[in-house]
Amino acid sequence: MAGHRYFRVVTRDVSVVDVGPRDGLQNEPDVLAPETRAELVGRLVEAGVRAVEVASFVDPRRVPQMTGAEEVVSALVRADGVVYAGLALNVKGYERLVASNLDEVRFAFGATESFNRRNQNASVADSLAAALRIVKRARTDGVRSTVTLSVAFGCPFEGPVDPHRVLGLAEHLAATGPDAIVLADTIGVATPRQVRALVTQTAALGIPVGGHFHDTRSTGYANALAALDAGATILDASVGGLGGCPFAPNATGNIATEDLVYLLHGEGLETGIDLDALVEVSTWLEGILGRRLEGRVYRAGLFPPAAP
Repeated sequence: MAGHRYFRVVTRDVSVVDVGPRDGLQNEPDVLAPETRAELVGRLVEAGVRAVEVASFVDPRRVPQMTGAEEVVSALVRADGVVYAGLALNVKGYERLVASNLDEVRFAFGATESFNRRNQNASVADSLAAALRIVKRARTDGVRSTVTLSVAFGCPFEGPVDPHRVLGLAEHLAATGPDAIVLADTIGVATPRQVRALVTQTAALGIPVGGHFHDTRSTGYANALAALDAGATILDASVGGLGGCPFAPNATGNIATEDLVYLLHGEGLETGIDLDALVEVSTWLEGILGRRLEGRVYRAGLFPPAAP
C-alpha cells in the first residue's frame, strides 16, 4: 500500500482540556449564571477531567456570556490535582485572573492581522508582545501559561495561513518559555497532513504542543489523532461539542470532549476520564440549554452498552 499514510499514535501522555465552560458557552445566545457555570466545571471534574478552562477575563461588553468571571471562580469547589485555567487577552485580564487565584493563564491571539483585529482590536505584533509579557509575568507569579495561536491553519478573512508564519510566531513564544503552545484550527479547515506537519515543526521547538480543533468540516477528530501522531500532548475539547467563535463567521463547535475520549480510549490511550460520567454531564447540560447538543456519543450511547 505504498503512498498511503496511516495514523501511528505513539504518545501515552495525553492531557484533555475541557474548554466548554469558556470557549463553549461564549457562543451560546443565553448568559448562564456564574453558579451554573461553576456547577458545570464541578461536574466535569467529578467525571475525571483534570484541566478545565473555567472563565474568560475579557470585557463583558464584547463577550457578555463571560460576565462574572470572578463569581464563577469563587463558586468553584476546587479539587486537588486539577488545573483550573482562565483566558486573558491583555495585562488587565491577566491581573484579574491572578487575583482570582486560578492555576493557569491561557492567552490567545490570531495568526492573521484581519482576524486578530476583529477578535482583539490589536495587531499581531502587539498581541505577540502582550503574550510575551504575560508569559514572563506568569513565571514570576508561579502561574502556568499556555499561548494559543488562533486560525493557525486558515482564516475566515484571509484564507489559508502560511505555516511558516505560524511557526515564526511559535518560535518567538518558545524563546520565552510558556508551559505550552496550542495550535488552533478555529474555523475547522485543517486536514491531518497539515496538522501533522505544523505540530511536528512546533514540537521541535522544545515546548509542549497542543491542538484545538473544530469539527466544522468533519475533520476535527482526524486532526486530533494527527496531532498526537506528530507529538502533541494536549488536546482541547468542549463538552457536548459546544463552541464556535463570535468573531469567525460560520465556525461551528469544538470537537466534543466525550467523543474525543471515546476515540482515545478506543486507541488504547488512557485519559483518566470516566466516559459514562462525562456523557451524563452532556445530558445535564442539554437540559440547562434547552436544546440538543452537537456531540454524538452522548446521543448514540456508549458501546458496548451497559448491561441492564
